[in-house]
Amino acid sequence: MDRIKKQLKKGTLEIIILSLINRKEMYGYEIIQKLEQASDGFYTLKEGSLYPVLYRLEDSGLIESYTYQQEGKRRVARKYYRITEAGANQIQSYISGWKEFVHVTNKILRIGEE
Repeated sequence: MDRIKKQLKKGTLEIIILSLINRKEMYGYEIIQKLEQASDGFYTLKEGSLYPVLYRLEDSGLIESYTYQQEGKRRVARKYYRITEAGANQIQSYISGWKEFVHVTNKILRIGEE
């Protein structure tokens, strides 16, 4: 079962990250925290798993990044990610495809339950 969960997580990561960034511009560590919180711990990512996904989304033109340095004691520059127009459009396509996938999968898994 763990193998199946791992494959499902990997297969849904891009749409989930894109959806989070669509709601709010975020930096990498913030994405990790929000993802874990929103999924009640189901999705626990390390930076080494997150950044390749972010780079793919950015290379595809679905998100873009910018650096922002906050004023204050630490003055840490963070790389933030925001959705592009193409990314916002892609989310709708992903959601439609996801709904179809879930519907068909549920239909198949229910074979023999009648």
